[in-house]
Amino acid sequence: MNSEIRVKQEIENALKKFLDEQMPLRDAATHLLNTLGYYSQRVGNDEIDNDRSDRLVKSALLTANPTDKLRIDDWDSFCQIMQVTDAEINQQVTPEQGSLFESSGIDDMLRTSYMFVAVQLSKDTYTRTQLADITRFINKEFQKPIMVIFRYGAVLTLAIINRRPNLRDRTRQVLEKVTLIKDIHLDSPKRAHIDIVSDLYLRRLIENEGVNNFDTLDKAWEGILNTEELNKQFYRKLFTWYEWAVKEATFPTDENRVIKPEEHVIRLITRLLFIWFIKEKGLVADELFKKAQIQDFLKEDVFDSGDSYYRAVLQNLFFATLNTEIDKRRFSTQTRKDHRNFSVYRYESQMDDSDRLLELFAETPFINGGLFDCLDTFTETGGGGCRIDCFSDRQYRKLSIPNRLFFDEEQGLIPLLEHYKFTVEENTPIDQEVALDPELLGRVFENLLAAINPETGETARKMTGSYYTPRAIVDYMVEEALIATLSQKCQPSEDNEIAWEERLRYLFDYAKMFDDASEWFDERETVDIVKTISEFKILDPAVGSGAFPMGVLHKLTLALRRLDPDNNRWEALQKELAGKRAAAAFNTQNQQERDDELTEISETFERYRDSDFGRKLYLIQNSIFGVDIQPIACQIAKLRFFISLAIEQEPDKDAGNFGIKPLPNLETRFVAANTLIGLKLQMSFKNHKVVNLEQELYNNREKHFHATTRQQKRDCKTEDKRLRAELASELKELGAFADDADNIAQWDIYDQNEIADWFDKELMFGVTDGFDVVIGNPPYIQLQKDNGRLGNLYQDAGFDTFARTGDIYCLFYEKARQLLKNRGHVCLITSNKWMRAGYGKKLRDYFVVFTQPVQLLDMGPDVFDATVDTNILLFQNTRLDVHAAFRAVSLGADFDRQTGNI
Repeated sequence: MNSEIRVKQEIENALKKFLDEQMPLRDAATHLLNTLGYYSQRVGNDEIDNDRSDRLVKSALLTANPTDKLRIDDWDSFCQIMQVTDAEINQQVTPEQGSLFESSGIDDMLRTSYMFVAVQLSKDTYTRTQLADITRFINKEFQKPIMVIFRYGAVLTLAIINRRPNLRDRTRQVLEKVTLIKDIHLDSPKRAHIDIVSDLYLRRLIENEGVNNFDTLDKAWEGILNTEELNKQFYRKLFTWYEWAVKEATFPTDENRVIKPEEHVIRLITRLLFIWFIKEKGLVADELFKKAQIQDFLKEDVFDSGDSYYRAVLQNLFFATLNTEIDKRRFSTQTRKDHRNFSVYRYESQMDDSDRLLELFAETPFINGGLFDCLDTFTETGGGGCRIDCFSDRQYRKLSIPNRLFFDEEQGLIPLLEHYKFTVEENTPIDQEVALDPELLGRVFENLLAAINPETGETARKMTGSYYTPRAIVDYMVEEALIATLSQKCQPSEDNEIAWEERLRYLFDYAKMFDDASEWFDERETVDIVKTISEFKILDPAVGSGAFPMGVLHKLTLALRRLDPDNNRWEALQKELAGKRAAAAFNTQNQQERDDELTEISETFERYRDSDFGRKLYLIQNSIFGVDIQPIACQIAKLRFFISLAIEQEPDKDAGNFGIKPLPNLETRFVAANTLIGLKLQMSFKNHKVVNLEQELYNNREKHFHATTRQQKRDCKTEDKRLRAELASELKELGAFADDADNIAQWDIYDQNEIADWFDKELMFGVTDGFDVVIGNPPYIQLQKDNGRLGNLYQDAGFDTFARTGDIYCLFYEKARQLLKNRGHVCLITSNKWMRAGYGKKLRDYFVVFTQPVQLLDMGPDVFDATVDTNILLFQNTRLDVHAAFRAVSLGADFDRQTGNI
């Protein structure tokens, strides 16, 4: 047995000792640390710990809401385990030598040391934020770095915190991010947790990382627990699997619509990763992914070259389970009626124990949301339909994904996923779990999207997993744009001495965990801000994997949680908005439908009063939108939002649908389209009937957002098609552009593989007067690349900033401003060449005439692992839509911003 395997086995045995009711917490924690190679002569004892515990409790009671913030009533015990000094780190003590240490007490005056403490908590579960708050509090009470070992229920969590010297007072330290190895199961720890904990083995750190004192130890731990490196490692392995799957799997090629193999594989990864996340909440049976159990369910040997696992297990899980209401699940009768029914179980002939497999499927709730919609058309192939997922008893052989792609011990996807810990909570700048979270996986998908994009593919494939906008940049841009917008829309009361901007920043600062909003805002200000947030319209015009919309969702959710902790104001505003929609749809919606929406809102907040679910759901419905030229990008962005909603729900096995509220349908929030090309239709083409038809179309899509049954969704799609055809016909009669009318009639917003070569904010999102914020990271592609393909496409598209030698990001700046409300804000990160290059002159002049700059941050080449120099530009729309003024400035005339004169 090699030493690495031996260490992991010893760690697993040490963890089990925490379950021994006869072993005190101090002894179990000491044994675990000794197993990892940590010994010290400075150890705690009951007398020292009782005194320290009393002081901690007294200090905790001085903070705001200690019961809620620090769970102080749950502290069953606190003990200091040991204090490791530089000398003891260098001694490289073996387990046999550990007993030779002569014990002495903890030395509070010794700062150059590392302290280990243990806390026993009384409840069975705690959130990452709760544990991070306690960790930060304990570290504030000590003058040395602390690792906290939490024991609760049948799990263990290890937590450390980053420290740095105070920039003004070098004798003091600033506490930064808390990092946790969370919920290590003591009876059967996951492989991923054992791997992470074993990386902390001291002897290995001394030999491989050069650890020789507590500073280098702290730095080594920080590197090991770095989630950025974890994500890059995972991406590299996943990308290797992705390339293997593209090569080995077979996908339909003789259809009316053919999807590239790369997109098929990415969609499969998307679906599986969502399942992996909700599996963390106990919503999908683990046995469905265990080779030994699966072998008992299938007739085919999953070790051979067959392919029944994807069909008999995964497709039935995707389409006939997750996307089908529990009471409608059944096996196909293989009749013509069931041939295109994508809500029935199939492939029973390939199952060896179909009853047991159905029992496992029965543990899964109906999820909805569109992620697991079968993409095969209801129309038969002979009538112009297509088979993409090939979920059919007749045509399944068109798509084959070999079992080995999932179960091969060295390369299989499932062993790869089992090697990592997944968490459903997204990490924040102040606390993170050593696990793959949805935000990090969003970055993985941005790399995959870049790899299949012809414009970026070659570069992305050579990179190691950093083809994305870093989280810190996203957070910065989102916060600055939101503060600028709120500052302009909301006014402070006169009697508060704290600057308005400083108070608004509090709302979005994760680190302000011990403050209450009532200390920062009076009642009028609070009402004003919450109402303003409820009216926000925010767009990412090149959404990618959804990093910026997710950043907006998290920041606004945090602000609402602080301003309106019981959700009362937010609930009232949602009912008010629903009432306005009902009034606008008076002629097309009956009273029952209006009452149903109000009832739905009441039930949502009654059930999730103390949760972020209602905040997130209605922010997604009313405020956040995205567009991307790649349909698969929209799919991935929706995945992020589905996970964000799913994590707010707690399963209840005794409730209907296991206590899970089906997810909304996001096809009307993230659309695949070319943001830069608009319709030529003008308001002059719109009569009363056109306006009414557009309103009906919008209301029908809002109805689809909350539709949960397959029939409800199908009815909405049918009605959408009818309304689009009627709208197009009316526009043609009014003399509108025939091409635009045809585009409107033919574009199916619900088709997850369709791309519109145009974009219209009103027809696609129901946004009539523009967005409050347009934010994102548009592509950087030279217009003259590929023999000027993009230059030819956009030269006659009406862009004042167009230059054939320029870059597409310049056009995104102009388009973003056009999509704004008056006084709205744009915040984009792009190449900074427009500031100096000749092709940027038109854009610079455009900014002078039409915008008010708020911030320009020139950052150079270090944001991405790429050669591009970047900048962040935040500006406000001034709505001086005078093309003559712009052209005059372009010719050298002076422009007076105050008077508008040239």
